[in-house]
Amino acid sequence: MDNFGTTDNGKTAGIISYFTIIGWLIAYFGFYQNNKTSLGSYQLRQTLLLHLVSMILRYGLAFILGTIWLTTGIFSLFYLLRVVELVFFVFWIIGLIGAINGEKKPIPFLGEPAQTIFSTI
Repeated sequence: MDNFGTTDNGKTAGIISYFTIIGWLIAYFGFYQNNKTSLGSYQLRQTLLLHLVSMILRYGLAFILGTIWLTTGIFSLFYLLRVVELVFFVFWIIGLIGAINGEKKPIPFLGEPAQTIFSTI
């Protein structure tokens, strides 16, 4: 078990980081801090931006659309939020498959900007 940190290429941290922001924190502090790899860095940057943008859009749109729905009664705006959540779920699946395969495969629209924005990770 002592060799776990030295033989892991960052794949474990990458996979764990996809499971909520708590998973990202566990991956960063539990796996990545003592075993910094380029694959681990790549996946952690990517998932951090995915989690942040997902939360901002999910809660921001829910607030905005909820307000519009209450004032206008247009219930169909609810479906817009579901479409956004579906898009982020697809992005999550694409990224997770890349992490499982040990690839540096960017998530559409977010993968490349994440590498620049969080270049210090």
